[in-house]
Amino acid sequence: MSWTDMAGSGRILVVDDAMENIQILHAALQDEHEVLFAMDGPRALEIARSQHPDLILLDAVMPGMDGYAVCKELFAMPETAGIPVIFVTALKSPEDETRALGAGAADFISKPVNAAVVRARVRTQLTVKRQRDALRALILLDPLTGVANRRAFDERLGMEWRRCGRAQLPVSLLMVDIDHFKLYNDHYGHPAGDATLVQVARAMRRAAGRSQDLVARYGGEEFAILLPQLDDQGATGVARRLMHELEMIDVPHAASPTSQRLTVSIGIAAMVPGEHSQAGDLVQVADALLYQAKAGGRNRYVTFGN
Repeated sequence: MSWTDMAGSGRILVVDDAMENIQILHAALQDEHEVLFAMDGPRALEIARSQHPDLILLDAVMPGMDGYAVCKELFAMPETAGIPVIFVTALKSPEDETRALGAGAADFISKPVNAAVVRARVRTQLTVKRQRDALRALILLDPLTGVANRRAFDERLGMEWRRCGRAQLPVSLLMVDIDHFKLYNDHYGHPAGDATLVQVARAMRRAAGRSQDLVARYGGEEFAILLPQLDDQGATGVARRLMHELEMIDVPHAASPTSQRLTVSIGIAAMVPGEHSQAGDLVQVADALLYQAKAGGRNRYVTFGN
């Protein structure tokens, strides 16, 4: 499949205060794309945060919050900063186009619109976005296990912390360490160790199966499982499932003083983000509880209050 083929079937957000303009753009795009719409800036920002469109077609002149202010807010929020924006406006002067591009817009279309031009410009921007997203995915993946890397974890943690903070929902984190992994590598060899890391990562993905959950290789044999909108009881359930998954795959570990099969230690932390807490606090608490799990004999999980 070519990049141009991948530009089809995008999710497009049309923002315009006139319904007739929204209807024109919807008619031009509906055969190839899912089309969302908003008639004011605040609603556009809400939809962009919750629905994650691939592209936004934005009117420049709107009452209250105009397109330039919307554009500024979109690029200020990490969860929407990567969404390309095309200004679609009755403004026509070179100065207006320069202002739109200076605000961060990827393109500029003057009204009245030509449907064929709109479709072509949309496909071009979706192609560019698909290429950028693919490159970013490579940058944010651990090449061995295929799960997220530390950079991806840090970015996602900050994003989920802000998002759950706005909604006053919990964020849970499991810090997971493979028990006696150095002894495993010494006994079985590093190729076997690499294969085992892949198996453990897959077990984590099965244990944390929601679309919003993130499994990341935090470093070496340590992993992090980020669980947005899940409290400590739900996170404990994920820890139990992970330990069950490891029992099922039953990886031998003859060199372990803890067990004859591969085991993990887990620290579980859960917080509702507040004005006096930071995302790093969640990591620190989970790390401290992981240390307790290891000090307490390994092959166990520890949550706050245990």
